Amino acid sequence: MDKKIALIFPGQGAQAVGMGKELAAAHPAAADLFRQADEILGWPLSKICWEGPEEELTKTSVCQPALYVHGLAALAAVREKLGDFPVSGTAGLSLGEFTAHAAAGTFDFATGLKLVARRGQFMQEACEATRGGMAAMIGVDENVVRDLAAATDVDVANINSPGQIVISGEAGKVSLAVGMAKDYGIRKAVELKVAGAFHSRLMQPAYERLGEALVETTLHEPRFPVVCNVDAKVVRSADDIRRMLADQVTDSVRWADCITTLLDQLGCDTFLELGPGTTLAGMVARIRKGTAVHSVGTAEDVEKLAL
Repeated sequence: MDKKIALIFPGQGAQAVGMGKELAAAHPAAADLFRQADEILGWPLSKICWEGPEEELTKTSVCQPALYVHGLAALAAVREKLGDFPVSGTAGLSLGEFTAHAAAGTFDFATGLKLVARRGQFMQEACEATRGGMAAMIGVDENVVRDLAAATDVDVANINSPGQIVISGEAGKVSLAVGMAKDYGIRKAVELKVAGAFHSRLMQPAYERLGEALVETTLHEPRFPVVCNVDAKVVRSADDIRRMLADQVTDSVRWADCITTLLDQLGCDTFLELGPGTTLAGMVARIRKGTAVHSVGTAEDVEKLAL
């Protein structure tokens, strides 16, 4: 295989009832990961993923481990079909960065799942303790959004792709920013249906608790390059990985730059989006038109995949 493959994993918001059900039915390796997850967590993650209800799956404490398991189950299914193909780099959007590290062997499946479950719980508790919100700014330069964020006292949460930037903070201030957007020449501003102000200063308690959990976790050097969200650089040492995984809870996710690093610095030319939906594929298309992206979240996707 002469292609240079990048693995990319989605974050919160990609979940959907039914995720992983057909995959597990068709691929024993995927089924085994869902079985292990139920045992490790002590509650029926697989049942919630496959049957819902949607409001339960949408909870931050549930959807984060769900996305982690589904992403790795999709990778396991692909490896069942194609073998242990070489990977040139990986990245994940927010929660997906943990899935990327598990894929690269920074920690094993169980260790990562326990970390993700704690992260989800910490972030859910931070959401419940505050009244936060997020909004997408469409058709605008990053510097303009940063000016608006400074004027309304909110944070820049995600730089997803050219012209798509998300702000985060106290709900009233986010609404104010949306109302002022046109004054800054922003074409479209949309408040998002989210549980809270992710990737903002309102997540500080979650940042502190996750940092403590990471200190207690044994990490290994990744088998292939992992690009971190915070500065879009490859991280290798355990200390750097711990810092980056904690920092991204309150810092901006520089997703567009992560994809550019995979393309230009690591030379990746073929992307596998592993998880539910095709959101990341759409972002990659806007970041670098013509890039080959295969979205793999179902048994049918695995069956059709040809690299």
